[in-house]
Amino acid sequence: MHISWLGQTCVKLQTKNVNDDVTILIDAYRPEKGEFPRSFSPDVAIFSNGDKDAATLSQNPFVINSLGEFEVKDVMIYSIAANNNTLFKINAEGLTLVHLGRLTKPLENGDMEKFMGPDVLFIPVGGGDDYLDPKAAAALATALEPRVIIPIAYNCDTDPTAKPISAFIAELGLKPEATEKKVIIKKKDLPQEETKLIVLEKE
Repeated sequence: MHISWLGQTCVKLQTKNVNDDVTILIDAYRPEKGEFPRSFSPDVAIFSNGDKDAATLSQNPFVINSLGEFEVKDVMIYSIAANNNTLFKINAEGLTLVHLGRLTKPLENGDMEKFMGPDVLFIPVGGGDDYLDPKAAAALATALEPRVIIPIAYNCDTDPTAKPISAFIAELGLKPEATEKKVIIKKKDLPQEETKLIVLEKE
């Protein structure tokens, strides 16, 4: 699976199934400033806060902007309410991915159980009014016991008021494995004993 971060909580997943490739786009909201694609052509577009202010989507993708369970091209997507937010669990290529949307407060115990033990966790870490602050994000990331942590929603040109990624890294206490614009994650390559931190540069 190819994973890239486009700023804020926007993540692009490119996954393979038996017949063809599937591109999944999460939270493609147009920012007020900075560089961001004008349009996308995903197979699936997922929104944690409705599709108002969304980027232009071409080729008629399958849009998920409500709660529920969806199967699209052999990819299972669960849209789940928690803490007045919409969070996502995605099963593809034998991987379980959790995207915590625009979460601003730690999950309560009842909600924690729904997201425990993912292979890949996307967690917003930039603080302020829009995201978890770095300390709370680090505590939640540790508690959820993912195999790979990919922080999102930290300082970049489209989100200049968010806190820098260094604040989250300091709280988490893990050294990043990679700092690049795209990462490829395969089930067979997942760490078995430890948790890996991958920091992506904005694509």
